[in-house]
Amino acid sequence: MVTVVPVTDRETLAIAHQIRHEVFVVEQNCPPEIEYEYEEESHHFLAWVGSSPAGTARWRSASSGIKLERFAVLDEFRSLGVGKLLLQAVVNDCPRQGNKVYLHAQITAKGFYEKYGFIAEGDTFWEAGIEHVKMYLPETVILL
Repeated sequence: MVTVVPVTDRETLAIAHQIRHEVFVVEQNCPPEIEYEYEEESHHFLAWVGSSPAGTARWRSASSGIKLERFAVLDEFRSLGVGKLLLQAVVNDCPRQGNKVYLHAQITAKGFYEKYGFIAEGDTFWEAGIEHVKMYLPETVILL
């Protein structure tokens, strides 16, 4: 069973950091120095499969609106619905009314976000050595 909970203490934040390190730094070869920007102002979530930590994500207020970030699911838990539940938890927690909700999707994840109503905006760009596209979630889209 998959559950998603807000991160409320340093211990669970450390678990989220371990997941992000495994997915972004080890698996995707992202520079570790950019991995921990905006930590204090972000609202973090941790997904569990049973008693095992499986994934993480966060949102924060940015100059362009509400930015959803750092979606990471450990390899052994992919295709179990962890990403969908993380996305739902983050979107349902952030203040959408009057704010543009957006993210920078890796091109390989673009279809995932489109499935839940996100719309690509603008040209692709490179971030941390990976091709991305900016995507936003229209206010009329509701994730249940």
